[in-house]
Amino acid sequence: MTWDLTPLFSSLTEAEEFLKQAEFKAIEFEKNYKSRLYTLTPDEFLNVLKEYEEIWENIGRSLTYAYLEFATDTSKGSILAKFQEIANKAEEHLIWFELEFIYLPIDKQQQFIDNAGVYKYYLIHLQEEAPYKLSEKEEKILMKKDLTSGSAFSRLFDEHISRLSFFFKGEKLSEEEVLSKLYSSDRNERKKAQVSLTLGLKPHQDLFAYIYNQVKKDWKIDFIDIRGYDNVEEPRHLSNKVTKKSVDALVKTVNENTYLVEEYYNLKKEILGYDQLFDYDRYAPIKLTDKQEEIPFEEAKETVLNAFKNFSDKFYEIAKKAFDENWIDVYPKQGKRGGAFSHSATPHAHPYVLLNYTNQRRDIFTLAHELGHAIHQYLAKDVGYLNQDTPLTTAETASIFAEMLLFEELKKSLPKNELMEIYAGKLEDIFATLFRQIVFTNFERRVHAADELKPQDYNKIWMEENQKMFGESVILTQNYEIWWSYIPHFIHSPFYCYSYSYAQLLVLTLYKLYKNGFENFEEKYIEFLSQGGSLPPKKQLEMFGVDIEDENFWQNGIGAVRDLLNEFKELKETNDSEPTLF
Repeated sequence: MTWDLTPLFSSLTEAEEFLKQAEFKAIEFEKNYKSRLYTLTPDEFLNVLKEYEEIWENIGRSLTYAYLEFATDTSKGSILAKFQEIANKAEEHLIWFELEFIYLPIDKQQQFIDNAGVYKYYLIHLQEEAPYKLSEKEEKILMKKDLTSGSAFSRLFDEHISRLSFFFKGEKLSEEEVLSKLYSSDRNERKKAQVSLTLGLKPHQDLFAYIYNQVKKDWKIDFIDIRGYDNVEEPRHLSNKVTKKSVDALVKTVNENTYLVEEYYNLKKEILGYDQLFDYDRYAPIKLTDKQEEIPFEEAKETVLNAFKNFSDKFYEIAKKAFDENWIDVYPKQGKRGGAFSHSATPHAHPYVLLNYTNQRRDIFTLAHELGHAIHQYLAKDVGYLNQDTPLTTAETASIFAEMLLFEELKKSLPKNELMEIYAGKLEDIFATLFRQIVFTNFERRVHAADELKPQDYNKIWMEENQKMFGESVILTQNYEIWWSYIPHFIHSPFYCYSYSYAQLLVLTLYKLYKNGFENFEEKYIEFLSQGGSLPPKKQLEMFGVDIEDENFWQNGIGAVRDLLNEFKELKETNDSEPTLF
């Protein structure tokens, strides 16, 4: 199954022409309204704002098409670069708008905000960003330089890593394919996969370290030296609409509870009958039956649809549209970028989901995760292009919630002797989303606090931070020390990773409300998702009685993880069968 991009454009030529028209409209917009905002009535300003949004959406629609072409064939980097250059020229004629708004007299700004309807919070957020904005000329310079600075190194990373081949039992595999072997029930195969990934990455360590050094240097220059943020994390917190205080509390709480990870892996070591558990054993399946391990995509599709149907007809209908209308590119191939994502596209099209499906049970959870994003993005299209994107801290909420729905579905449909495997997989997913992402954040904090680092410096920090999570339960081998180098978030979105942890604990709290029969939960949850980024997260979550600034909030989520671990321990104690590994 591959994407149908025709809801966007029928060809690259059409997309490019549309983008050039957007550039022309941006030029006309600047001619008509620049230096005139202060003369407008609130109603006139609202109409201008809608015109501004339409131009941005047209640019976004064209760039989405080019990016999706690139994502499935990274040899098309030059095409993406061409589109980005045209878009950059168009954006030069739009920079003035937000700057002119934040420099209006406060009373005039407030008049416009009071009449802005769904755009109200968008304008308030502009006020919050005002201290870090520069002059129009300076913003244009930074926009032009971005093509050859941070974004250029991100593109280099994507193109380079997508071209790598990993040799495994005489075959050449992609990164995603070799990573999937780490979930094999054959210990020797897992070890070979670990060696294969390491040997494939190792010759490129100097390049990956250089890219990372340039990205973090560019980040510091842009946000600290030029824009005047107090620290390198602050721009991410501002875009996420959260405070550093709340993030620090999250990080502290998670770091203080890594004993849960250590306790689980000690249990897993006992269940598997190993004297020692190595890094390549982390995802070894706990199997009490010889049931076929591979899960075809069609089976995964039906399982996920059933899980969504049991929660909400709305969820089911949107997910079914995704399958029926080819929103999804499913299988890995040479040149396709790794990982998975759901791209929101524009309100006048629909989201697009990229997978690298390899018939593993974890791939079903990835499918549910990305469809959760797609449902969120589709529901939010009515608040418009400027509001459709949510802060990262709530953007992950729908995806992780969808995983919980799938978990409940699998629990119902599987016999008791297979539940340990499902519980183990769920706990490991939570550890990856919650604890591992804070390991990533700890790693980033140390890396960004240092000057230029050599590959061995990255390796050392990586090993130290990961070992803290596992304690004495897992032995990290020397091969593992370079695995920081394939993590794309470090390059594309510095300090992104804590958002997963934020969302994981939020979802565990919301899901508990749902299971406990919170009044009109489905209706309120769909309303929450439909708001997109039109309201701050703190305000949105008031409908559930949740206060994300409450220090006890994080502990409530940790308590839910502890409950799952206790349920897993009870399954272990009551199951008389010895696990058989296949």
